[in-house]
Amino acid sequence: MLTQRYYTTRLESPVGAPTLVASGAGLRAELWPSDTAEGVSLPPYIVASDSYPVLQAARRQLTEYFAGGRTSFDIPLDLHGTDFQRRVWRALASVPYGRTATYAEQAARIGRPSAVRVVGAANGRNPVSIILPCHRVVGKDGGLVGYAAGLGVKRWLLEHERANAHRFENV
Repeated sequence: MLTQRYYTTRLESPVGAPTLVASGAGLRAELWPSDTAEGVSLPPYIVASDSYPVLQAARRQLTEYFAGGRTSFDIPLDLHGTDFQRRVWRALASVPYGRTATYAEQAARIGRPSAVRVVGAANGRNPVSIILPCHRVVGKDGGLVGYAAGLGVKRWLLEHERANAHRFENV
């Protein structure tokens, strides 16, 4: 029986060094030091590789993002979760760079306005938290709540985007 092979590399960034994990289908996870592989259901066998094409693309695009030169990503993703979770995660890409949305707005965006708590729980399981930007989702009062890498990282990402958003207006 063949098992799917996974590849991994680390990304040095201004907010830490997440581990990127990819399969043959696409990027599977951005794991922060506080994350566990069990949180995104990865197999125990993972090969370190700086040359795997999906990981090279992810490193390049994330490096461009951190340099202020990229607002969105076009990396193939290998998302594993429930249908609802994947719907919530994909909807994150529609929150504009440099802006925020509330959990209630995100729930409405997917057609489930009363599912605010479940949307929040799904965001908490987002395996690619910068690529599908759950850092852009805030509490109903605009306050920062929940982020896998910590609220300091969430704050930094939001400030980084706000500082660079003007570069992409009218583009």
